[in-house]
Amino acid sequence: MYNSGAKQYQRVNVTSEVLDADPHRLIQLLMEAALTRMSQAKGAIERNDMPTKANLLGRVTEILGTLQASLNFQQGGDVANNLERLYEYMTRRLLEATSRNDVAMIDEVMGLLLDVKQGWDGIRQEYLDSAHPQRNASSSSASSAETVGMASVSA
Repeated sequence: MYNSGAKQYQRVNVTSEVLDADPHRLIQLLMEAALTRMSQAKGAIERNDMPTKANLLGRVTEILGTLQASLNFQQGGDVANNLERLYEYMTRRLLEATSRNDVAMIDEVMGLLLDVKQGWDGIRQEYLDSAHPQRNASSSSASSAETVGMASVSA
């Protein structure tokens, strides 16, 4: 009974966070979810639970597709193009990892996504300043979030 209640609370908490999130935070949540699912998939491989592994890595592939679809090539330029290629590479590596049950390939993709996420996390304050210029009169009209080529993402 406790486990079902805890899972329900977690679902409500996640739903609430997504509904309250700004576009920048939504991208962070997607990246966090992908990293979590990859970690869980590694555990599934170690337990020889192939259906769970396939399900989790399939969900990560969907998240990468969502991240790729959120790229804004007009504002992002070369950075958006590079991210698109990187997301495509990550997807291919995950497909290989799925077929080979290769934890090292998952680790590689996790490292790449973690690098992207750290960069995205690093521009959070600048995004907030540009999204709310009244809070910071000296902020510029274009945010780093727009500069790296990510568009708004809806829940």
